[in-house]
Amino acid sequence: MISLVKATLDDIPQMQAMVIAEVQKGIILKRTEDEVATNIRSYVLAKEGEKLVGYTALHIHSKRLAEIRSLIVDQSYRGQKIGQRMVRFALDEAKALKVEEDVLALTYVPQFFEKLGFHEINKEAIPEHKIWADCIKCIHFPVCNEIALIYKLS
Repeated sequence: MISLVKATLDDIPQMQAMVIAEVQKGIILKRTEDEVATNIRSYVLAKEGEKLVGYTALHIHSKRLAEIRSLIVDQSYRGQKIGQRMVRFALDEAKALKVEEDVLALTYVPQFFEKLGFHEINKEAIPEHKIWADCIKCIHFPVCNEIALIYKLS
């Protein structure tokens, strides 16, 4: 059985190992162990017993905007709706934290998020601080093919 749990600092090595291939392809943004540690409360993990099978983070940008990021599910566990469960968990968390308006997702797989109620937006609508805090670190910057989507909380 797959359970969703909040991450702890002990989970960081498994988390880092899980994303290596996706980071090398430029699909997931590289985060140092220190960055993950600093934001450890943002992460929700999907685990089968002690085995990490996926994770994502809900990053808060402001009172009005949060972001789903670093979403990954182990290849052998895909198709079991684990990603959907983690995104719904993060959306519930955004509501509980009283994020006032939107949850952003940047993805190469927009259909996944659209099934969950996200709607595509123009990338120019993304707040500048997001671009300069994260996007500038990406191997694809400034030519990005990711699709920006928003989930309206209000």
